[in-house]
Amino acid sequence: MTETIISLISIGFGVMGANLTRFIVKRYSFGITGNSIAGVFGSIFFLKLFGRLGFDPISIMCSGSINVKLFILNSLVSILGGCIAIIVAKSVKRKMKTD
Repeated sequence: MTETIISLISIGFGVMGANLTRFIVKRYSFGITGNSIAGVFGSIFFLKLFGRLGFDPISIMCSGSINVKLFILNSLVSILGGCIAIIVAKSVKRKMKTD
């Protein structure tokens, strides 16, 4: 697996996390397209923000083979990023409606 494939898989996990949030908490829904877009941006933001701690795709593939522990950590951060992106987007939308 190359770094690019790991990045794309991570973005997929972010989309999955955003849509999972939609199914668990119905009020955090922008539809499947809106949630997917928020999941992509949330995943990328969180991976860029926290990836410097050592679980970015380059660190995962550093030894030439995949480091499973770092990949799992990367996936969990992507899912969390997608979930938080939906919550933040919904909060911003609510604030814009009330003001």
